[in-house]
Amino acid sequence: MKNNPVKIGVVGVGHLGQHHVKHYKVLKNVKLVGIFDTDKKRASQISNEYQITAFDELHSLIKEVDAMSIVVNTRHHAAVAESCIKHKKHVFIEKPITATLEEADRLLSIAKENGVLIQVGHIERLNPALLALQPYNIKPKFIEIQRLAPYTSRGTDVPVVLDKMIHDIDILLSLVNAPIKTIKATGLSILTDSIDIAHARIRFNDGTVASIMSSRVAKDEVRKIKVFQKNLYATLDLLLGSTEIYEIVEGDTDHSKTELMVPFEYENQKKLIAYNKPSLKSADPLQMELENFTLSILGKQKPIVSGKDGRDALEFAMKIQEMIIQDIH
Repeated sequence: MKNNPVKIGVVGVGHLGQHHVKHYKVLKNVKLVGIFDTDKKRASQISNEYQITAFDELHSLIKEVDAMSIVVNTRHHAAVAESCIKHKKHVFIEKPITATLEEADRLLSIAKENGVLIQVGHIERLNPALLALQPYNIKPKFIEIQRLAPYTSRGTDVPVVLDKMIHDIDILLSLVNAPIKTIKATGLSILTDSIDIAHARIRFNDGTVASIMSSRVAKDEVRKIKVFQKNLYATLDLLLGSTEIYEIVEGDTDHSKTELMVPFEYENQKKLIAYNKPSLKSADPLQMELENFTLSILGKQKPIVSGKDGRDALEFAMKIQEMIIQDIH
């Protein structure tokens, strides 16, 4: 396998699945074997556009590949993934990993039995604005996250917590290395029969507090994160691709590469507020995710978001969702 290209298929070639096809066509170490979609007209369209075989049956495609990208409706994630895993195929599953926690646990169990990996498509982990934090020693004490979007029919088969907030739950869990202590959550159904706006306040065992808000009834799209910790404040705009860092440094520190220094004095000590706006690397997060998936199969990397990570984000989201339903009723 290490010297051969990974043979991959794509199940579900709708809006997002098409982008999987596009990237796999050009990725190194990959042979895109084919696609499958229950919408035969759509499958034919993508087949013609990308010159790739559209399989009439899912099981026929599974037999021909080493791995599968699963980009179908959330309620079908578990069934499709289980079929692949039982045939010892690695799977990349778009978020959320499954519709229920029981399904996620079952997939992790049978993946371990069959020696295959599960990777979950939490694409925001690779947002350049978030990656810009890597050089810093991030140990948050308070985090505020907003994800607002205008209404669209896509994604409304699941509550906003599982559609949008779960991105930020995954980010939060990647930033805070501590168990959750308490969760308080509330939300409303406005445009659909599901929860369309949600807010959660989370306290972790290490004292970190987080506030997360998600909505799909906003006028404009907003995706912002603010991180506060001892001697550092960071503000991230995931939509615009912007990161700003404010650090407290000693007065005699050499920060010649810092854009702005604001002096201040506290308890007879001279300090500086150092401002930096890192230049962000231009990249396609989905392409990076899928490349990471193939290199993980080849044993050259580890999944950025593992099946366990996806499962933990789902558990967190489910707790918030259940709390909101209890609050409403």
